[in-house]
Amino acid sequence: MPQDPASVPGVDRPNFTALDIVRSIILVVAVGTLALWGFALWSFPWNIIIGIGAPVVVILIWALFLSPRPVLRLHPFLRAAVELLIYVGVTIAWWLMEQPIIGIAFALVAVGAGVVSGRRRIA
Repeated sequence: MPQDPASVPGVDRPNFTALDIVRSIILVVAVGTLALWGFALWSFPWNIIIGIGAPVVVILIWALFLSPRPVLRLHPFLRAAVELLIYVGVTIAWWLMEQPIIGIAFALVAVGAGVVSGRRRIA
């Protein structure tokens, strides 16, 4: 009978919570939204540049400052400010695509998850 993988000595498995999954979904939606915004709203040469560039910039910012193991560690308040800038950008993108309800819904879910995560990280 195989041994339970959760009880193997010397193996550290990360504990994922529902909040981690929600925050991952928020990041995927943010990247997808910026790609959609870039490809849909800009004319030909710029739609390729912005449709690819905006999501790449967000992924780089996430990897540098917001990932679970960031390259550059920031003070929690600066980290929250960077996260909020990403959320504001995505919300503005939804407004520019004339979908303000989706933008507001995204902002509420993203900021709510960020507040809960930030409070857990500080406590």
